Amino acid sequence: MADAKKKVTVATCSLAGCFGCHMSLLDIDERLIALLELVEFDRSPINDIKEISPSVDVGLIEGGVCNAENVHVLRQFRASCRVLVAVGECAATGGVPAMRNHYTLKECLQEAYVRGIGVAGAEIPSDPELPLLLDKVQPLHHVVKVDYTLPGCPPSADVFWMFLTDLIAGRDPVLPPSLIRYD
Repeated sequence: MADAKKKVTVATCSLAGCFGCHMSLLDIDERLIALLELVEFDRSPINDIKEISPSVDVGLIEGGVCNAENVHVLRQFRASCRVLVAVGECAATGGVPAMRNHYTLKECLQEAYVRGIGVAGAEIPSDPELPLLLDKVQPLHHVVKVDYTLPGCPPSADVFWMFLTDLIAGRDPVLPPSLIRYD
């Protein structure tokens, strides 16, 4: 994937999830220095860039798709990434956020804003600034084409390291089952 003169550009993004996959990426610790010899981060919490460039080599995106803003961000991210990687179970299956899929959206909102907080006169917010919730949380591949999936909750630092170094070296990433975990 990388040519000897140019670093691979990598961007990251988080949708409906806990940000644990990003934390796991940072857990590669001192290997981050070696990774920075091979890649240049675009949008990511590593450099605090908020917008993705029009063209990056690899996009790592965690979280499920739960609202209209997530759909927009995901489509924009996909359009900018040559290779898109669904990171973690929320991105792959909807994960914990998809637990609400067993209930109607109305039931979830009633529980969260009216019954659950126990405040007299509580209402479901209707501010136009709030993103419109989807009826169901969806995995990324229901909205856009995904090229690879990093399984795990979260994927371990070793999974990130092995996947990225294989991909950058032009090898098809293969993850041994011993690295896959769901903590």
